[in-house]
Amino acid sequence: MTRLGYQIPNFTLPASAGPSIVGNVIEQAKAAEAAGFDRVFVMDHFYQLPGIGAPHEPMIEAYTLLSAIAQHTNTVRLSALVTGNTYRNPTLLAKTITALDHVSNGRATLGIGAGWFELEHQSLGYEFGTFTDRFEKLEEALQIILPMLRGERVTFSGKYYRVTDAINSPAPLSRIPVMIGGSGEKKTLRMVAQYADESNLSSGPVADIPRKLEVLAEHCARLGRNRSEIKVTKLLMVCVAPTMEEADADLRELAGVKGFSDEVVEMVKRIFIYGDPDTVGEKLLEAMNTGIDGMTINLPVNGHRTDRIGLLGEVASRAIAEAG
Repeated sequence: MTRLGYQIPNFTLPASAGPSIVGNVIEQAKAAEAAGFDRVFVMDHFYQLPGIGAPHEPMIEAYTLLSAIAQHTNTVRLSALVTGNTYRNPTLLAKTITALDHVSNGRATLGIGAGWFELEHQSLGYEFGTFTDRFEKLEEALQIILPMLRGERVTFSGKYYRVTDAINSPAPLSRIPVMIGGSGEKKTLRMVAQYADESNLSSGPVADIPRKLEVLAEHCARLGRNRSEIKVTKLLMVCVAPTMEEADADLRELAGVKGFSDEVVEMVKRIFIYGDPDTVGEKLLEAMNTGIDGMTINLPVNGHRTDRIGLLGEVASRAIAEAG
């Protein structure tokens, strides 16, 4: 399970990060492993997301990047946070995640969700459909992918997908954990209860977490699932530095690269968990005290500075320990 995950969401970096995007990403992953993070995640998107940058900013395909990271790390599990189901046929995704498991020597995790970024779909030619369509597709996909990952031959005929005697050989080296991302109470958390090992609450305020945990427990009870079998984490966006002044300087440096206005800079300070170790640590402890099992944290502002990743590891590990 993810106790402390590190996500890499931003590839628009200042000159101080060096000329190689992939090289910097690999250094971030190595720093996260050294700092005690147990999983490294990248986003499965092709355009940068609103709130982090503009659509034209760099975005590297997730599974190619994860395979590169696998060659430079030893212990962290590797995953997309999360795979957009709409971008790949489920049999291809089963083969892809199995390949990642082999190239990482058994460290793959399948993070998956229904997909949501409409601009990306429209621009690149992926069918977006309705909210209901995407969740129906996800459920059908899980009924194909999961048995393929468990060594079964799959025949399935649904509304969106049809496969006949689908084989996944070689089998994964390990039992690949399945994490479903999202916070929707009616559909997402019900699918977590039915299909997943882990849930990542990717949106919404920390104050909403107890309600989400209650809803998940209710779904588990209806389905006859032991709620304790499912580990729940929360995605948190952070900017941490040794002092508040250094956090401000990090943000101003990135703002200069991305062309953020003063208004955007102030918005980041309000939206992110932002500041020095004591300030950030209090907020992370507050999140852990809601009853979640762990956190996945990103550093969109200053993750390219590996010393900040080490600092985050110290602060987050302390919060987890204090929460018990």
